[in-house]
Amino acid sequence: MRLLESISVEHGAHNRRIELHHGDLSAIPREEAVDLLVVSAYPNDYAPTPASLIGALHRRGLSVHELAQRKHVDLRNAFSCWLSHDIGDLRDRFGFRRVLCFEPRVRGAPAEVVGEIFQALMPFAYGDPPIKTVAMPLVASGEQRVPIEEMLPPLLEAATHWLALGLPVERLMIVEASEARASKLAGRFADFRRDLALPFAEPKKRFSYDVFVSYSQQNRDAVDFMVAELRRRKPDVRVFLDRQDIDVGHAWQQVIFEALDDSRMVVAVYSPPYLLSKVCKEEFNIALFRHRESEAGLLVPVYLASTVLPTYMKLVQYIDCRESDRVRLGDACGEIVRRLEGIP
Repeated sequence: MRLLESISVEHGAHNRRIELHHGDLSAIPREEAVDLLVVSAYPNDYAPTPASLIGALHRRGLSVHELAQRKHVDLRNAFSCWLSHDIGDLRDRFGFRRVLCFEPRVRGAPAEVVGEIFQALMPFAYGDPPIKTVAMPLVASGEQRVPIEEMLPPLLEAATHWLALGLPVERLMIVEASEARASKLAGRFADFRRDLALPFAEPKKRFSYDVFVSYSQQNRDAVDFMVAELRRRKPDVRVFLDRQDIDVGHAWQQVIFEALDDSRMVVAVYSPPYLLSKVCKEEFNIALFRHRESEAGLLVPVYLASTVLPTYMKLVQYIDCRESDRVRLGDACGEIVRRLEGIP
């Protein structure tokens, strides 16, 4: 592996690195071994073609097709990815423990959904063993033929975004086997590093909002009831609700991210449309990072309507209000107010 470029990403006192290398991901040297290798594929197509990373792994004795038959967890409906089990005795030969397979084409164009790789990692990064080091090619730019110019910027934007928020990956290696392509990537990588401006500041000691409500617009009637009930029980409560607090003409996504970082508590309202919403899942993951770093436990999920919750969402205790039960929603609001009064 030959290091060509690197980007440093700060999160609090922690420094994470995104590195560009020229090398062979099918034969990662022992001294460069990582916890996770990311590969990309067409949906349900793991054919070991001659020019693909999946093909190179297969020629050395690791079948992604076989890993796919016994996935550790399938997150493709939510995050375009699935995660394999530990590859066991093959670890020493290949230089990684597990594979994350990125299959974007069902949910959207690769450049549009590449950030879902990092959201898929989030539930497992704190696992046992944790995922602290990751290696990947420039996904979807090989057999799927997405141009470098189209794929690299959103990948780097997503990586810096989630590492700055708190994804505990200490080292992300982007590795290119072709020397000519690696040289081209290095120029683009350096341009991105020069232009980089991370959007998140250090957490504030004083918050502008008490409660940020993360919800699907399809559940707005229940959410309006909850907000009214919160204000009835605590008249001075400061609630951020997207359609009430974003001025027309503002960059709404940036306003939402800043409000998430500027709220004492985040209430996530679980429902089937919530799980289908990319924005809702981003809000939840940002809140989960803050929740893990907060002694007070700032994330409060409210389970509004029955759905199959991903495992990582079940890790945070929710308040059960199925199916939009108004009595339970009222009780949930009382619990939220009590928790607010216990948060400094």
